[in-house]
Amino acid sequence: MKVNLKIHLVLLLVLSSISFSYSQSLNKYYNEYIEKYSQLAQKQESEYGIPASIILAQGLLESSAGKSWLAQNANNHFGIKCNDWTGDKVYHSDDKKDECFRKYDNVIDSYEDHSNFLKSRSRYATLFELNKSDYEGWAHGLKQTGYATDATYAYKLISIIEDYGLHKYDLEQGVVTTDTKNQGSMGYISEYNKHKIIKNNKLKYVIANGGDTWGSIADEFNMSEKRILKFNDVQAEMKLMAGMKVYLQTKKNMASKHYPLHEVKEGESMYQIAQEYGIQLKKLYDLNNIPYTEGPKVGQVLKLRK
Repeated sequence: MKVNLKIHLVLLLVLSSISFSYSQSLNKYYNEYIEKYSQLAQKQESEYGIPASIILAQGLLESSAGKSWLAQNANNHFGIKCNDWTGDKVYHSDDKKDECFRKYDNVIDSYEDHSNFLKSRSRYATLFELNKSDYEGWAHGLKQTGYATDATYAYKLISIIEDYGLHKYDLEQGVVTTDTKNQGSMGYISEYNKHKIIKNNKLKYVIANGGDTWGSIADEFNMSEKRILKFNDVQAEMKLMAGMKVYLQTKKNMASKHYPLHEVKEGESMYQIAQEYGIQLKKLYDLNNIPYTEGPKVGQVLKLRK
């Protein structure tokens, strides 16, 4: 009993700094990029049928939020190389030394060419059969059809979309319906909910908007605030920040089989990683034999499964 109380108190101390660290980790350059180019991404979705969330996520990832060498020197926001290209070119070392990349007069041309690039190539044709609200399907499809060589490319896109709530820019979004299967754990879910329900690790969650509180989301899904707080490993004192994941069910003991490991990035906390993969915070600490008073180290590879 004393051991459990000690663990509980230590975790409370760890969680007390989460709100600040989370707000700091949402890259201001990403937010500026989204504000600047979200309407352009929606225009591309309207004309070509590519989800705006996918366009923005790819632009953010490929161009480092517009700060990469290619973006700065060639207005190339999607890392498209010179294959079948008759326009201006630049040379830059990427997968290989001094590779040829397309150069554009402006960012609008880069977005337009990216849309044409996907729409005109037969290998991407199956993507356009997906619902435009299925950003996970698009992300995995882009990796499978060879857009990028990075084995974690799909995961990175999905993570960006969900961390920054990019799915709200999609013009065609899925409709939330009443869920009768999980009323025991989730309560009654109205078809008029303002938050879109998303799944991760077979768990249902929503992305917090500006002005949301733990209590307001609990009310929306006909649950007590105490349950929402318990599902998300937090205390009532922790402020809910826009962009945070809010689970509507008890998180799992480990991540899905697709994500056995995670390499810690700059600014990440154990709590953020636990939320990202739908794992209980204490279980993540225990899986990696990390004292509850410590955080992860940049570059450290964490186990997400036994």
